[in-house]
Amino acid sequence: MAQWKQVQMQVQFLSTKTLNELYPQTFPMDVRCYLANWIEEQSWEDIVMDSPEQEARAVGLLEQITSLLQDLAQRNPNVVEKLRLQQFSRNMSVFRSQPLQLVKTVQDILRKERVLLSQTPSESNRDVDVLVLKVLEIQSCRQKIHQLQEELNWERQNFESLQGDNGLDPNLSEQVVKLQSHIQQLEFNGKAIAKTRVQLLQDAVCCLEQCQSRLVQRIQAWRREQHLATIGAPFDDNLGPLQTWCEQLFGVNLKLKQEVLIEPIAELQEKLGLLLQTLVQSSLTVDKQPPQVIKTQSKFSTTVRYLLGEKVAPGKPVLLKAQIVTEAQARNLGQENVGELINNTAILEHNASTKSTCATFRNMSIKKIKRADRKGSESVTEEKFALLFSTEINITGCDTPFRIQMISLPVVVIVHGSQDNNALATIIWDCAFSEPDRVPFVVPERVPWKQMCMTLDSKFTSEVQTQRHLDRFNQHFLAQKIFDKPDISGDYSNMLVSWAQFNKEVLPGRPFTFWQWFDGVMELTKKHLKSYWSDGLIFGFIGKQHLHLILQDRPNGTFLLRFSDSEIGGITIAYVAPSENGGRKIQNIQPFTKRDLEIRCLGDRIRDIELITHVYPDFPKNDAFKKYYTGMSKQISPLNHGYIGVTMQTKVIWVRSPLSPCGFCMFSPCLRGFPLGALVSSHSPKTCCSGSSIVCSV
Repeated sequence: MAQWKQVQMQVQFLSTKTLNELYPQTFPMDVRCYLANWIEEQSWEDIVMDSPEQEARAVGLLEQITSLLQDLAQRNPNVVEKLRLQQFSRNMSVFRSQPLQLVKTVQDILRKERVLLSQTPSESNRDVDVLVLKVLEIQSCRQKIHQLQEELNWERQNFESLQGDNGLDPNLSEQVVKLQSHIQQLEFNGKAIAKTRVQLLQDAVCCLEQCQSRLVQRIQAWRREQHLATIGAPFDDNLGPLQTWCEQLFGVNLKLKQEVLIEPIAELQEKLGLLLQTLVQSSLTVDKQPPQVIKTQSKFSTTVRYLLGEKVAPGKPVLLKAQIVTEAQARNLGQENVGELINNTAILEHNASTKSTCATFRNMSIKKIKRADRKGSESVTEEKFALLFSTEINITGCDTPFRIQMISLPVVVIVHGSQDNNALATIIWDCAFSEPDRVPFVVPERVPWKQMCMTLDSKFTSEVQTQRHLDRFNQHFLAQKIFDKPDISGDYSNMLVSWAQFNKEVLPGRPFTFWQWFDGVMELTKKHLKSYWSDGLIFGFIGKQHLHLILQDRPNGTFLLRFSDSEIGGITIAYVAPSENGGRKIQNIQPFTKRDLEIRCLGDRIRDIELITHVYPDFPKNDAFKKYYTGMSKQISPLNHGYIGVTMQTKVIWVRSPLSPCGFCMFSPCLRGFPLGALVSSHSPKTCCSGSSIVCSV
């Protein structure tokens, strides 16, 4: 419970946004609090997420949590708390279909708590407090040395005076001896304090170096978290605590510099100068990154923040300049501009209300770009650039100006919207698999599937904005698809997936890559299926072999929703239908695309199709999808009084051969989503498999 006790001390200082990211709705902070002891006693990190064998262990943990919450509810005399605990216990049922997701959730919470505690302002404050005390002690030593010197000067003057009078008065000899002894003691004390002061100065500079190293690491970690946010990782963009930390260390550095100047120590002077230069350099950061896919001739913006903004010397405004550089130039911060940037300068401006100093580049645009020679089959969407921000800045208390630079995250420059998808794939791969301290912008060519799987899950949940993750069935199908391994069994965790498999080579028998297909699914789900997915009504990623396995024993009318395997951005209904010989067979209705669902929502389409009655495994469709029915079919509002309204309805047509006409509209096999009138005027033949089901909206 030690960790929770520390977290409790920080909770009151955290924003609502941070708390929501720390404790999701599926595992609220209350549950973390009630079960703090038990949670921290379990070996959560020992459970391997991509191992099906661990599922039984995860189920056991879920049952224990449910039981503990129920037990707490029974023993709690407070009626309100009793009801809340009972509700929390019931809510745990969300993990029953994917118990390993519970483990991942708790692992994430504990990890985020540890990160929070390691980054908490109180720790940086303690570091600075120690430094401030050391500086005060050094100043106290200096003052004591000064007082001793004054006293010593006075006593030496008295000694010289007494020595001059010693011949006249023999009784003064004793006073001279005492005074001489006192002077010697003062000299000894002064040397001892001076030695102590030098040692304190050395300790303070060493402590400052260590504290600043932690600060720089934290700034780098913030930038890393900003990078990982591209694939949905949690990210707190608040730079306030880091700015305070920077300003405090800057103040300590200047005070130590003053102390060292009093009695020059070359080694310490040099070290303090280097520390100050590092601090001034590290304090420039890209607060709001430019879009990581930038289309030429299109406007975009970015914001650079200076964490030592209040220390900037008054006078001439600080002008930041942006240039676009290649990957090779980013490695040594080369100065050659390989593109023409419009509106590429901005002034550092201080905002008194937010206490931030930022330069905002508005309405920037890449007019043209000079590309490097590409290797082999490398495409333009694989070429990475960056924006390089530079300025010369004068800092209060420093004699010479500082030349500072900072690069943005990698960007891909495109010239047409059709390149956007492939460019985004380059960014996703770069974000997910780059090392924190890499040479810009080196990435591995191959990564283990388990890393890829985590990336896909994180990107999917963040893009769709859902708490429901990809379960092991979904993940297994995705592995089968990217590796072209249709077998149902098999562990793909440690198999290596290449960049080419991800987004260079088209899938077997398809005209698109894995990423293009997956991105289409995300887009469809985000725009039209978010609630269905979050409510668990969409099975999603499942292969046809697995599909037949789980539906073969189901009664007629049982169906499930799966993402189309053959079409980008499509969702299809697979259902159990009677066969000609009296048995059962699995039918797949022609996929609904974004265009189809804009015409008529999925819920209404499911209600329209009478052949499907129960969503897998056995829930009546009207109970499961009732809240998605619009109540009435969509109607076209009459432009003038007197017109009769019309409706659209989805019909499934049984087609017995590729050449047979549509049984509903009497034309060649109909195109999905076309109303009857359109079919009459623009219907064209379409070959379909004998005995397949297709959709006609009329």
